[in-house]
Amino acid sequence: MEAVLFVLAATALLGSPGPGIAALIVAGRTLGLAGGLRLYAGMQVGLALAAGLSAAGLASLLAAAPVLRLALTVVSVGYLVWLAWSVATAPPEGEVGGGTSASLTFAGGFVLGAANPKAYLAFVSLFGSFVVASPRWDAPVKWALCVAVMVVVDLAWLALGVVLGRVKLSPRGQRAMNWAMGGAILAAAGMAAVG
Repeated sequence: MEAVLFVLAATALLGSPGPGIAALIVAGRTLGLAGGLRLYAGMQVGLALAAGLSAAGLASLLAAAPVLRLALTVVSVGYLVWLAWSVATAPPEGEVGGGTSASLTFAGGFVLGAANPKAYLAFVSLFGSFVVASPRWDAPVKWALCVAVMVVVDLAWLALGVVLGRVKLSPRGQRAMNWAMGGAILAAAGMAAVG
């Protein structure tokens, strides 16, 4: 029963909108499923690393070394600001220019996953609030459950982006959507900066 509660809590915490979710929606919308899988895969590797570090006690290290937490936040927020600008200024479909696809890469996804302050807070909360297995296996089981939840939930957000990408908009509508998505990413960056 505790494992079921853990999975439900993990789904709520890891599936709630934040920097990674915003980037996945943009990737699905602008690159489609196949193109968005690069960012998705990088995020999954980065988030799995973050979950593993959290399970191994990174929370204690972050509490003892606030400079490290600040560095993670700066890297994550910096990438999000750059991504927000790239998305907001991307030209409508059929026009030349823009750099959205260049920013939605495996490496960008990895940085976003590995340096995502919201994810670390979620992992620390989850790992500290539940016991799902014997002491020897508790952390590895929780890590595996978190990874499974992230894989499914993040794929669903990417798929939502793909659906939004199929909506035919005028060039003006596409520009407005780009600015709205860039603004959402920038807002996520702001939340990560203060969170």
